Amino acid sequence: MNRREAISSVALLMGGTLLGAEAFMSGCKLSDKGSSSIKFTLDHINFLNEMAETILPATATPGAKDAKVGEFMSLYVTDCYENKDQIIFMEGIKKLDEASTKFSGKTFLNSTPQQRHEILVALDKEAKAYQKAKKETDPTHYFKMMKELTLLGFFTSEIGATKALRYVAVPGKYEGCIPYNKGDKAWAT
Repeated sequence: MNRREAISSVALLMGGTLLGAEAFMSGCKLSDKGSSSIKFTLDHINFLNEMAETILPATATPGAKDAKVGEFMSLYVTDCYENKDQIIFMEGIKKLDEASTKFSGKTFLNSTPQQRHEILVALDKEAKAYQKAKKETDPTHYFKMMKELTLLGFFTSEIGATKALRYVAVPGKYEGCIPYNKGDKAWAT
């Protein structure tokens, strides 16, 4: 298995194909894609943290907000996404807030945790239906981007890898058969 196949496999395990995998594998260089045309504010980052926390809330383990997933998303989108995808992502923040207002009469940040959850479940269904029906030339749905970056940001963070997953900083010998007990955490890579 080569590096590209390994990253694709990890992305599939996270629930979909990783948008921007080409940029991820090439070191997120935008030299041939132009410079970023967007700027994230603290309000955007706070919004993304709250949205990510709704997807991965703190329970017995830390949540997405603890892993600062909003900051990760802003950096990743700015440095690794093409301009067209950056614009879709930023417009997605507005669309998510508009969907919230339409659903509950409140902005996303002013909605209750239950309302936020219901909004994101509805958007996830919408994104899955869109992805099934879209043509190859159509852009990716904004919520698919947000959800993928939430998972990537959390599980590649120190908190996600050490608190939500099992992590060994310096691996020992290879053990091909380690017993799995129901409820054990998955291994961090």
